[in-house]
Amino acid sequence: MRVAVLIEELCKPNSNAFAYLQKYSAMCERECIQFEGDKCKILESACPVCLTRAKHCPDGAVKIINLPEELDTDLTHSYGQNAFRLFRLPSPRQEQIVGILGPNGIGKSTALNLLSGSFRPNLGEWENPSPEWENVISTFPRGELRDYLGLVAQGDIRIAVKPQYIDKLPKIFDGRVSDLLEKVDDRGEMEEYSELLGISHIIGRNMSALSGGELQRVAICATLLKQADVYFFDEPSSYLDIYERMRMVGVIRELSDKGKRVLVVEHDLAILDVLCDLIHVIYGERSAYGIFTPPRSTRTAINAYLDGFLPEENMRIRDKPIQFLRGRNRGEEVGTPILKWGGIEKRLGDFTLKTGEGEVKSAEVVGVVGPNATGKTTLVKIIAGEIDPDEGWCTMDAKVSYKPQHVSSDFDGTVQELLDSELAGKWRSGEFHTQVTRALQVDKMLELRVKKLSGGELQAVCILICLGKEADLYLFDEPSAHLDANARMEAAKAIRRTMESNEKAAMVIDHDTYFLDIVSDSILAFQGNGGSNGMAVGPLSLRKGMNLFLSDANVTFRRDVESHRPRINKPHSRKDREQKSSGEYFYSD
Repeated sequence: MRVAVLIEELCKPNSNAFAYLQKYSAMCERECIQFEGDKCKILESACPVCLTRAKHCPDGAVKIINLPEELDTDLTHSYGQNAFRLFRLPSPRQEQIVGILGPNGIGKSTALNLLSGSFRPNLGEWENPSPEWENVISTFPRGELRDYLGLVAQGDIRIAVKPQYIDKLPKIFDGRVSDLLEKVDDRGEMEEYSELLGISHIIGRNMSALSGGELQRVAICATLLKQADVYFFDEPSSYLDIYERMRMVGVIRELSDKGKRVLVVEHDLAILDVLCDLIHVIYGERSAYGIFTPPRSTRTAINAYLDGFLPEENMRIRDKPIQFLRGRNRGEEVGTPILKWGGIEKRLGDFTLKTGEGEVKSAEVVGVVGPNATGKTTLVKIIAGEIDPDEGWCTMDAKVSYKPQHVSSDFDGTVQELLDSELAGKWRSGEFHTQVTRALQVDKMLELRVKKLSGGELQAVCILICLGKEADLYLFDEPSAHLDANARMEAAKAIRRTMESNEKAAMVIDHDTYFLDIVSDSILAFQGNGGSNGMAVGPLSLRKGMNLFLSDANVTFRRDVESHRPRINKPHSRKDREQKSSGEYFYSD
């Protein structure tokens, strides 16, 4: 089965790809490459010569992909002749939480739209946008999915969706939090769920005044208050710290216990692991195609995804496995101090930050953890020189490169033009190109306009620019935000490799435990009450620092026997009780 995909963004009039395809369109009597005004199409029945020409189109604007013939009967939806295609669908199940795991841009949101009834599967017949439900349903084998689609077709099922991009909510609803929740409260339980999700204190605020984490909890609360049979949660952990993530896990699991169907798209593998009963892995190629695997147990699915090989599909989805190794002890294989601080105090309104004494050494990566609003970003800004402390000292004989928490760009040009302006030719040279540019897949974005990048794409570009600047200390504030699970692991490895090979140092603020486990040598743990006070302790060894942090959060982790990845113990399980009684909240062995 051959699939020809044309990336329209890269093949507009006056582009290199447009000129290239136009040149060869008239060279074949079969008219394999055709133009209608400023639109191009490539016949999938094209002759071998034209397919080869199309495959070598500049800027990667054309993808010619060979897929197994048996997938022909599994084609669920296509957006056009040379557009994205989705094969198979995940299956919501009663009294179970089903997760979806896979990269961005290969069909997760499309699947949610199809399952919610926003539009119907066209089975590849893109010219018929609204096929008869009876014809659609008959193509699926008997089982949970077919029964579910039958309910959707009959309108006998109520669906609630927590959207992915919660930062757009203030633009959609300009009012107070209480007004929004009262509007969607079918259950009459606004007070109860507001208390469960820790948003009672912000009920009277306007939506536009909320932080990312507050918006996320409001969106989850609004979804839970709807009276529905099926609940879809698209990236519910974004912007939340570990405390809030575990609270979110508890309230979503209650839906399943009440007999509801729940489907979750999530990139934090630790949360996906503890939240879900089954997982569908989706693999494919960005903007080209996506294929859902049958559901597997949570542990089996995540381990296979990390290994990069799906045995049931006999498909390798990654060149190398993502490995989790025992963290180095602080002081091993690290060099001389680059940064030292002590007794720092900073007052911002009603909030006060304090620190003990600490230092960061060359070739060391310090993970920075703690509840939201306890001063992590404030300390990083003090180190970066953006703000001054009220008391204490900070000595550093080093250049600093800083990637802020919220990334944005007003650059009016392509990614390649931005990289050339910021890093000259470094991004495309030698080891840096291999270990960073290609690893972050920025080499596939070069012709895209910066202003049109997705959140994950822009995050990857900003990480690359930060790493590409000449500095001794690199500061990263939530670099995993908006990145999918695979991109997070690659970003963590890129940061770590750069520090080790160049003997530089980094401080990384993040909430993703997998990301921190891969990237960190040591931990700077923040304690305190969000918005009131914060105290920075450390840096400490990875194990000691995570133990301190997780004991405050009352969460325990164990290591998976096969992959060695950190796994959250289910609350009150035997393993959870054993580790808490021994004081071992985080196993790094």
